[in-house]
This record gives sequence, structure tokens and C-alpha cells, in this order.
Amino acid sequence: MGNLVCIVGRPNVGKSTFFNRMIGRKDAIIDNVSGVTRDNKYGSVDWKDRNFTLMDTGGLVQGSEDVFEEAIRKQVFQGLERADLILFMVDLQTGLTGLDQEVADLIRKTQKPTLLIVNKSDTPDKLHQGGEFYSLGFDEVHNVSSETGTGTGDLLDAIVERLPEEAEKEDSKLPRIAIVGRPNVGKSSLTNMLLGYERSIVTSKAGTTRDPVNAVMKGFGQEFELLDTAGLRKKAKVRDDLEFYSVLRSVRAIEDSDVCVLMIDAQNGLEGQDMNILHLAVQRKKGILILINKWDLVEKDQNTAKEYEKAMRERLGTLQYIPILFVSVKEKQRVHKALESIQNIYKERLKKVSTSKLNDVLLKKVEQRPPGLERGKQIKIKYITQLPSATPAFAFFCNFPKAIKSPYKKYLENQLRQAFGFQGVPISLYFRKK
Repeated sequence: MGNLVCIVGRPNVGKSTFFNRMIGRKDAIIDNVSGVTRDNKYGSVDWKDRNFTLMDTGGLVQGSEDVFEEAIRKQVFQGLERADLILFMVDLQTGLTGLDQEVADLIRKTQKPTLLIVNKSDTPDKLHQGGEFYSLGFDEVHNVSSETGTGTGDLLDAIVERLPEEAEKEDSKLPRIAIVGRPNVGKSSLTNMLLGYERSIVTSKAGTTRDPVNAVMKGFGQEFELLDTAGLRKKAKVRDDLEFYSVLRSVRAIEDSDVCVLMIDAQNGLEGQDMNILHLAVQRKKGILILINKWDLVEKDQNTAKEYEKAMRERLGTLQYIPILFVSVKEKQRVHKALESIQNIYKERLKKVSTSKLNDVLLKKVEQRPPGLERGKQIKIKYITQLPSATPAFAFFCNFPKAIKSPYKKYLENQLRQAFGFQGVPISLYFRKK
């Protein structure tokens, strides 16, 4: 999955605000109440031609009345164990506390490379107030402000300098499919069914992830490479926490995949960690399909599927382009359709639209609904072209590129999708000076 960077610290030092700033979206819940972050959060960060996965952990506490305290501590420990680099965050305004000392002792035991982050260093005069934190014994201290972004550029430089070099990925010309999701949603059953589909196993070979078994299968005359997230090979440590390692395998597989198939248990619905995985797939510009498995176990009438999908799409928000299929792997219901959808999404991700078609269609849509005014002058989009990138990206050349607001960008994306498809595929829009 690339490198894993883990943020740790006691509650309310600003970890979630920092996490949101680093990944560029407001994902983690922020509140002034201790212990708001329950689950580990994952996001993808690109900086200076390097990519790493950032993990936000719950605040480490002791002796509270929070029933989640033990679960949070367990997740933090697991994060520390698997991290390539640790970011230990403290709060300049509060100063050094006994709990900071305890967290520091815990980090030292891991013997992992660690950067100490003194957060809430909003102004230059505060930079000299954090001297007491040097007593924690870490070689490198960075003053930042999660709220304003002060110091985060220098910190990112330091992070990528200290990350181990990634092993070169094996170049596969086959579409890479990752079946991801929480434990017990049916990933293994689907994987086994696909691999047994018309006796179509071609080969098993070493992959690029640390769980090194991928398998090649064939369907509809197309070969696919299935990435190992569902336990094609059982892990040696059966005592490993199922939920944590399931998510971690999913994160790794997303990085290496072309299409992610997110499996949901129909009886549980879309949960927080599922949204976390979805957003990571969107950030990495992967094709996405949602499978609602165990549909045979749901009591239903003629409107059940429609109402279920409506509620799910409300949760998805702006991710309406992601297809949703109701399946039962156990009963072999619509698995054939799922395989067909995977292939279609893969093709959509590679789709190229000619410049002439783009301009013929979209300039008319711009004329019907102009983007508005900037300082009294009409914003004009003159020309559109698809960029020569690995995933769908489009450049809109205009006179005031910075004046294009988010709602209008969404309008253009919707028009693009209505005209040219791209179902199940994130697309990127860039606005440039004509």
C-alpha cells in the first residue's frame, strides 16, 4: 500500500484537524470533547512525487469512564506496530502533561522513527514556547498549526525524507481488482466463487503487497488479477485483530488496484469504516463498485431494494456515480452481473473522449448555464480537452479559473457524466487560464 504514517497523541491535541488538512477533506469528526475519534481513519497523501497512507488514531487515555477506551488503545497499539513512521502530536497551548509522557514512553518501546509535532503554534512568537517538549527526548521537533496550516509544508518534507523507499511494483497489464470490505461480509466467498468461475483459474503468483498471493481469473473473455484482501492465504498470526487487519489489507489493495469492489452486509448497511475505504478509493482515482451481499437474508417487498438504495445514496452524498448491485454470493444471485460491471467500470476508467466531442457537448451546456461574474466581468469557458493522464481528467480553459465555484464544477461534472458515462469512476476537473 506504500508507506503507513501513524498520528498518535492524547485526546484533543488536534490530530483530526491535522489529518483533515493533510488529506484535503473534512473526514474525521472534530469536537472539543475528548475521545471523539473512535476508529482509525485512513487517507492518502501525495507530496513531492511520493505517496503515503496517513492513519489518524483515537486519543490515548487512561482511567476514563468511556466504554470505548480499551478498544481505542488496542487500535492505537496496532497502528504503531504497523507504521513506517510515527507522528507524535502534543498541544502547545496546554503544555506538557503526564499523559504526553506516557504516550512518549509507549512510542519509544516501538523503536520506530518518530517526529514530534507541537501543534497550535499559530504565530511566530509561540514558536519559542515549546521548549519543554524537548524533554520528551525526540530528536526532531516540528511546530505546526493544524488550523491554519503553518509549518505543514516543512513537516511533509521531513516525512517523505524519512520514509523507507518503496519496493518497485510488479508491472501487470491485467486489470487489477480488489475486493474490500469489513470482516464477514462475504469477501472470501466471492473470491472463491470468482476463482472457480467456469474452472477459469489461470495461475497464482507472487504479488506486490506484503500479503503476497494474487490470483488471475478469466470472465467474459477478459483476464483479471484479483488482489488478496479476502484471505486467499491465511495469515500466520490467528490472534491478529480481524477488523484492523481487514481494513489494512483493504488499504493496501486499493493502492494497487484498478477497480475496488466494496462488499457490504445487507443486514448492516454502509458503516463508517466503509465510507473511509470508499473515500480512499476516490482519492486514488480507482474504479468503484458497491455490492450489497446477503440480499437473500433480507425480508423484502417490491419496494425494498429501491428504498434501500435511496437511503444508501443519501449516505454517499456526492458519490452518486458509484453503481450499487444487490447480490447473494451464497445463492449465486447476480454474481455474473457483478463481474460484468467490474469489466465495464475498468473500461470506463480508460475511456478517452475526443476534444471535438467535448467542446460540442459541454460548451452548449456552459452557454445554457453560464458560470457567473467575476468583478463585474462574465466568466467565460472557451475550450475543453481531456488530459493525457492514466485516469479521466479534463482541463477547462477560461478567463478567471480561480473564480469557478464548487457548485458549478459539480454541474460540469454531472454534464460530463450524462453525456459520456464514466460510471463508477472518479473524474478530475482542472481550470486553467485560456
